[in-house]
Amino acid sequence: MSQTPQLTTLFADVAGSTKLFEQRGDVEARRIIAAVLAALTEVCNRHGGRVIKTIGDEIMCTFPSAMQGILGSCDMQKRVMHDTTFVRDNIGIRIGLHHGDALEEDGDVFGDSVNTAARMASLAKREQIVTTASTLKGLTNAGSIRHRSLGRARVSGKLLPIEIVDIIWQEDTSNVTTVQRAIRIDDGGTTNVKLSLRFRGQVIELTENSQPFSMGRDGTNSLVVETEWVSRNHALIEFKKGYFIIADRSTNGTYVKLADDEELRLHRDEIHLRKSGTISLGQTVSLNQQDVLYFQCSY
Repeated sequence: MSQTPQLTTLFADVAGSTKLFEQRGDVEARRIIAAVLAALTEVCNRHGGRVIKTIGDEIMCTFPSAMQGILGSCDMQKRVMHDTTFVRDNIGIRIGLHHGDALEEDGDVFGDSVNTAARMASLAKREQIVTTASTLKGLTNAGSIRHRSLGRARVSGKLLPIEIVDIIWQEDTSNVTTVQRAIRIDDGGTTNVKLSLRFRGQVIELTENSQPFSMGRDGTNSLVVETEWVSRNHALIEFKKGYFIIADRSTNGTYVKLADDEELRLHRDEIHLRKSGTISLGQTVSLNQQDVLYFQCSY
C-alpha cells in the first residue's frame, strides 16, 4: 500500500570511483567501495535513518526529519574523513538531500522530493553536502546548522530554479572556499544576474530564471548552428550555483575565451562564464570567425 509521508531523502556516493577502479583494479575497488557503503549504512542507522538501496558506489537513505538527515550527512562526511583506511585510499564522498513529501511503496521511495534530492547529489562535489534552502527553512533551530548559499539551480519538473545551500560540516573551516556571491535564504533570492549573447546580429539575454540554452546543429536547439564541425547537441549554457555555466557535449569541443585569458578548448567538461568573451563551437575563433558567439556577464 502506498503512503506519502514527509521524509528526508539522502543520496551519497564515492567521488572519483572510476579512477579508483582504474588504479586499484575491479576486485580491490569493489572491496573499498563496499567498506565505504557499510560505514555510511552504520551512520544512517545511528541517526534513525533507513537505507533504501545501494547502487554501485551510491547509497540512498531516508530519515524521518530534516535535522536527522542533515546531522547524519555531516557524520557521514566525518566518518570517511577520520577513517585512516579511507584517508590512505584517498576516498571522499559527496552528498545531496532534500526534505518533502515522498511516496513509499514496497520498501522504496519515489516522487518529486526524491528527484530533487538526487539533483542535489549531482551538484555536490567531493567532501560537500548540498541541500535545498527549503529543507533548512523547515528547521526550528536552523541557526545551529552552518551553511552558505550556492545560488540557484534547475531541477527537472520545476518551472523555476530553486535555491540551494552548502552545509558546512568541517570543524576547521580554514580550508573551506568562500562563496563570493551569496544569496540570503530569508530574502526573496532576487538578483540582477544576466548573460547577454550576440550571434550574427541576434541578441539573446538570459537570466537566472531562463531555461537552459542549448546550441548545436539539431533544429531543436535554442541556437542552431548548421556547420559540419558542430555536433547535433553541442553545448549547453545554464545558471547554477550562482553562475552561468557552459558545458560541452560535443565531439570536436567548444572553444571559450574569457576576457583577456587565452582561448581554451572545453571537451566534455564545463566552466563558469565570467566578464566577457567569445564562444566558438567545434573550431577556434581564428578558423570560425563567421559563427562566433560573443557573451557579456553581469553578476
